[in-house]
Amino acid sequence: MRVLAVVLLAAAVAVAGVAAELPEFREAPAFRNGAGCDGAPTIHIAMTLDGTYLRGSLAGVLSVLRHAACPESIAFHFVASSASPARRLAGLRRALAAAFPTLPSTVHRFDARLVRGKISTSVRRALDQPLNYARIYLADLLPRSVSRVLYLDSDLLVVDDVARLWDTDLGPDAALAAPEYCHANFTSYFTDAFWNHPEYSSIFTNRARAPCYFNTGVMVIDLDRWRAGGYTAKLEYWMEVQKQEARIYELGSLPPFLLVFAGEVKAVEHRWNQHGLGGDNVAGQCRELHPGPVSLLHWSGKGKPWLRLDAGRPCPLDALWAPYDLLRRHGARDDLLAAVA
Repeated sequence: MRVLAVVLLAAAVAVAGVAAELPEFREAPAFRNGAGCDGAPTIHIAMTLDGTYLRGSLAGVLSVLRHAACPESIAFHFVASSASPARRLAGLRRALAAAFPTLPSTVHRFDARLVRGKISTSVRRALDQPLNYARIYLADLLPRSVSRVLYLDSDLLVVDDVARLWDTDLGPDAALAAPEYCHANFTSYFTDAFWNHPEYSSIFTNRARAPCYFNTGVMVIDLDRWRAGGYTAKLEYWMEVQKQEARIYELGSLPPFLLVFAGEVKAVEHRWNQHGLGGDNVAGQCRELHPGPVSLLHWSGKGKPWLRLDAGRPCPLDALWAPYDLLRRHGARDDLLAAVA
């Protein structure tokens, strides 16, 4: 009996530890399919799931469901690190279930060992976390029955029907679609060591178009073409060059994507990634929206809206994120949550 009591006490302490580490979240409103959703295709969305960005992930899910014409036709694939302790993963699952009890979702374990020897330090510590590289392995993590996936970062809001992005025509060859920003200084994403090396820099020579910057926080991916093209291995190759041969870039998981896909990306309207709202990777200063219509707000950069709101130093656009925050504040009213119901 004493042994059983000790075991039960240890289990209770473990659960309490997880509860203390992760905040509590409110249950989101239930969203149902509208007229015309009979026969609607399943939209597969992949996002990462961890304690640091959990609040942002749940807000992102809520925004997707809130603006979708057929929310019950969306399946979420959450990618969690295998390095997370079992009790930590259990806490993440409970938080997800508390916020979205009926959400069609699967949690996939990402083996962090796949990238630990390939990651080099970058300008911001958050960019060096193994889970930041999990998007490279979606074709291996998701079942073969999933032929297309929409990857979304955990610091964004969708304010349009995500089906419009899902329906992007990738044409006969493209494996990836994303908004491109050809006005950006593409050369700045790589070091002089890269541009001065003729073999490295020649990688862009035979691309279909001139290479342009694109943000990897919003991507439509044809997983069948990805697998057939061996793109995971191609991305790993450049990570190994960076780690073992020469420091050719400074910015986390983005440059390998540019090296493999820039000039071959199927362009998407800019409205689907109004990025940079978190400022740069150092100061995280406030920024305004880019000109034009908005379907997706993305707080890429150092400044995250939940952190700035909690600190009492929000940027003006952070007020757009606040109504989607599912964090439970004991004694507080749910007025903000009612705004998105």
